[in-house]
Amino acid sequence: MTDTPRSRVIADAWRELGDGARSLSNAAGLPLARTIKLVLDPLVIRPAQRPRLGHALLTDEQAAELRLRITAAADDLVATGGWFALMKKRRRERGITAGSPQDLYFQKAFELARTEGLARDDAQAVVDAALDDVHDSDRVTAADLREYVTMPAVADRVRQQIDDAWGRAMTEEGEAMTAAVVDALANGRGFDEFDDAVSALRGSASGAALRSAGEARAAGLSDLDVPVRPEVGATASKSALPAPFDRSLLERLFQQVSGLDISGTTGLSELVASEARRSAQPWQLADEPGRVVMACALVATAGPGAAAIRLDERWRREAFVRHALRTPGATDPRAGAREAMIRRLWARLQGRELRQMPVDAAEAWDVIDGATRSVILDRRDAAKAQMGRAA
Repeated sequence: MTDTPRSRVIADAWRELGDGARSLSNAAGLPLARTIKLVLDPLVIRPAQRPRLGHALLTDEQAAELRLRITAAADDLVATGGWFALMKKRRRERGITAGSPQDLYFQKAFELARTEGLARDDAQAVVDAALDDVHDSDRVTAADLREYVTMPAVADRVRQQIDDAWGRAMTEEGEAMTAAVVDALANGRGFDEFDDAVSALRGSASGAALRSAGEARAAGLSDLDVPVRPEVGATASKSALPAPFDRSLLERLFQQVSGLDISGTTGLSELVASEARRSAQPWQLADEPGRVVMACALVATAGPGAAAIRLDERWRREAFVRHALRTPGATDPRAGAREAMIRRLWARLQGRELRQMPVDAAEAWDVIDGATRSVILDRRDAAKAQMGRAA
């Protein structure tokens, strides 16, 4: 019996769907990361109900079960791709710009696939109703958030909430993170070790250490020697975000808010108060499992160990990396990648907390590996663009 990577099983099963799910796939014909996160895992595979299918490495029996669940849902997935394409088209026609189409529409498209079957070109009324449901006029937008936190009375109250949270911040007692935990996760095991690390507050202890001079900056989470309490904020730009620990509350929330199911000033008040509390906690995260994931990632990227080797192997499989390494004078594409991955991982975990999607042991390594792959893809695209300009 051999263990098979979960990602390979998903990729092989996805290829059997053919071109029907093209709008849910990347350029290589494989499911987008958001397809896995928003459609396959929660709606098709459901590892929360079937933990055996959430492991990074699967037995032959588990791999066969996972493949069957995906291929059995082929009609729904193909229909989902069709509805998603129609929703994007109608979105453009209606001039809707709020939020990410994938984040907002993937699950709604799956719902339409189950209730309406295959997408139809004459289904504009159905698509309009779906868009209206997603973009409910009562749902809070990024513009609503900015308007809310810049009201003088609200800004004063939020500053006080931040001051109160930071005034209560304590140095958490816990055991130091060890390489054995993350190395076990990287090898498809370590689930018990992860849960033990959560119980031992290893994540909190690691996060508390970032308050020491230079530690958060070394991890890539701050440009300051010692992180300071955040400002409330008045402006935010996706293209010019500071390091995670240096962001205002507005900058921490503006990309996420339109995808959250909140409405009215009560929802905004609770969201902002929660983020004020989160900003004062270890790793500036609220949940211990997420803190443990961050601690594991920090250890993994420091190396040496099985986890560091696995992450480095992912880089070395890339043709653009190999080309750079054998080209005299070329910059190593991995330069600064550790800090970029840590920043991206933090953003993903903070987003999961906002959506009340806590990470568990079965997902821990996949989340770390996924953040690494995301950085690699960005740098691969940049390398291709540079080669195209040089040609």
